[in-house]
Amino acid sequence: MSVLTEYELRTSLRNKNISEYAITKNVIVTPSARQYLNDKNIKLVIKEENDEKKSALPNNVAPIDKTIKPVYVTLQGGYYEKKPEFMTQLYGNKLVYKDHPRIILRGELDNLESNILEAQVKAEKNKCSSLAKDLGEVLKFVRNILRAEVLEEKLGDLVLLGMNDSELREMSHHPKKYFNVDHFITQADMGEMVVMLNSLRSYSRKVEICAFKAFKNMEGVLTREDIVMHLNRLSSCFYIMMCKYRAGMYK
Repeated sequence: MSVLTEYELRTSLRNKNISEYAITKNVIVTPSARQYLNDKNIKLVIKEENDEKKSALPNNVAPIDKTIKPVYVTLQGGYYEKKPEFMTQLYGNKLVYKDHPRIILRGELDNLESNILEAQVKAEKNKCSSLAKDLGEVLKFVRNILRAEVLEEKLGDLVLLGMNDSELREMSHHPKKYFNVDHFITQADMGEMVVMLNSLRSYSRKVEICAFKAFKNMEGVLTREDIVMHLNRLSSCFYIMMCKYRAGMYK
């Protein structure tokens, strides 16, 4: 059984003027391929395998191109011999459009990694080596999330800067108890380091929302609770780092 895609049609019918396109009944036609034929006013003709006419098609009927060797497949059932520029690999040889929610999530995780690296450089310039070290651990944490998403691996127990899930939540909710710092709204006069950490905190919240969109199915159930939970606690971690800096624990 083979699949007829819009890409295959565009390739085989380029510069051709036909009224019919013949296939056998065991060929699956993707929705986009059917729409393409409709837009071109080309009738789709389905013939039996033993139809004697298949060897003598009219001059204006284009047969299926049997030379295409499927290398990549799409989630909709189509296939490609070469990867189109507007598509990318979701996993293995599975192709999706570049605006697929999981591809968007990967891009946001990549951006978050870049921002953390910039923060590390600033921390070193401001002679905050202990902060730079913690940012390095957070960077590994984010990279592990990205790796688990791409390879579809399960994330292990959440541990970040020596704190587990419940400890991160507890400390971020009660900074006065642990750091002698009240909850605060970030202000410019708090300095570059606090503003930088706040930017990472807010950006991690955006990445968390992208994860929700990528892994919430039609029934509203999260298929990757581990990734969403790790990202949720990441924003808590950045807030804890802000509190530690204000408490003088990074000097």
